[in-house]
Amino acid sequence: MVGRVHAVHRYPVKSMAGEVLEAADLSWHGVVDDRRWGFVREGRVRDGFPWLTARQRPDLVLHRPRLVGRTVVVRTPAGREHDVADPALAALLGARPMKLDRGTFDSAPVSLISTRSVAAVGAGDARRFRPNLVVETDGDEDDWVGWAVAVGGAVLRIDRRDRRCAVVSVDPDTGERDRSVLRAIARGHDMALGVYASVVVPGRIAVGDAVVPVSEGAPALL
Repeated sequence: MVGRVHAVHRYPVKSMAGEVLEAADLSWHGVVDDRRWGFVREGRVRDGFPWLTARQRPDLVLHRPRLVGRTVVVRTPAGREHDVADPALAALLGARPMKLDRGTFDSAPVSLISTRSVAAVGAGDARRFRPNLVVETDGDEDDWVGWAVAVGGAVLRIDRRDRRCAVVSVDPDTGERDRSVLRAIARGHDMALGVYASVVVPGRIAVGDAVVPVSEGAPALL
């Protein structure tokens, strides 16, 4: 065992607040219902990254989506609730909703960070990094790149380090920017913190599950 799951997060809408879960199912495309919705900026459909994110709208993190059956309901900072596809919400954000069954991921379907890494850059709260899994470990998750690890009933392949951007500067509770965390990542971690992973074997994961290597440096064996 190299670690243990400390927290599980799901983000029903890209760049909006996440849900803290006790357990979640992992499919081939990451945590089920994670980042399946996003908002597309008008006039940006050809630029390769049309999504509205906290880089442009830090207040997105103050919008709180939740699953109600198979519907995503978004609570705005003003306290109003909208179906994610409600035209009134689109008008409020100045962008149109889009659903992608395989998820609106920047790079990979699962992101993982350790409590140790969060503390190392003085962040205080892992939510700033928008991970799916927060892991307690005495080691360094960077060392797991190239490994396949079992977590609960699933197996993940740890693919690469997670390159960070200005989104980590946004406080998840206030929406205010503080660049000290990003500067700490640049100064001591070569602009990367945490890791990206792919799902090798789908399954259920939960808080408290052990993280156990099942191969090192040879993920193709699975």
